[in-house]
Amino acid sequence: MQIFASAEALLRSPRLNEISCVITDVQMAAMSGLELLAEMRTRGYQAPFIFITAFPNERVRASALDAGAIGFLAKPFGVQELLKCLDSALQAYGDRGRI
Repeated sequence: MQIFASAEALLRSPRLNEISCVITDVQMAAMSGLELLAEMRTRGYQAPFIFITAFPNERVRASALDAGAIGFLAKPFGVQELLKCLDSALQAYGDRGRI
């Protein structure tokens, strides 16, 4: 597991090719989680995304899922909810998943 201070830090990481699942907040300082997902896809990275948010919004949830997110969790969420999303990521990405 690797933790990044920002979306930009993730995108600058020399280990970007090793990312197998991204768990990100929807709202971040400079680049939103949805913008991060779009940028990753533009760059050809297909890692599954799980979004978390303290401000659940059905429009944002729908946008995230339409863009290919595996999960969208509203804070506070339980461990079982997160594990279910991670399991979905493993199933969807098969052998490519190294969560």
